[in-house]
Amino acid sequence: MAESRGGPDAIPVEVVYASADDQRLIALDVSRGTTVEQAIHASGILAIFPEIDLAQQEVGIFSQPVTRDHRLAAGDRVEIYRPLQVDPKAQRRARAREQRARGEGQAPGS
Repeated sequence: MAESRGGPDAIPVEVVYASADDQRLIALDVSRGTTVEQAIHASGILAIFPEIDLAQQEVGIFSQPVTRDHRLAAGDRVEIYRPLQVDPKAQRRARAREQRARGEGQAPGS
């Protein structure tokens, strides 16, 4: 689904979001100087995924975090990130504890 905005100085961008059950990539043309937040609103993705809360969720371009007022360049892919379900540091600590627990009780070299 493409939306044309801005006439001859329009640039192509994409807005992407993935929920646990669905994922969307919306291609659209926006005026030069359009911000990440403006592109998100223009894409209509907020109507598709009403759970998106831009005040709470991080955004990025090609896996690099940016602010919502970041100005887009031609070809940018705006990504809206879901909140993490598990803290990665806590997950690593739990895995390390499990591995240590499994390692105890084994004879050296086995």
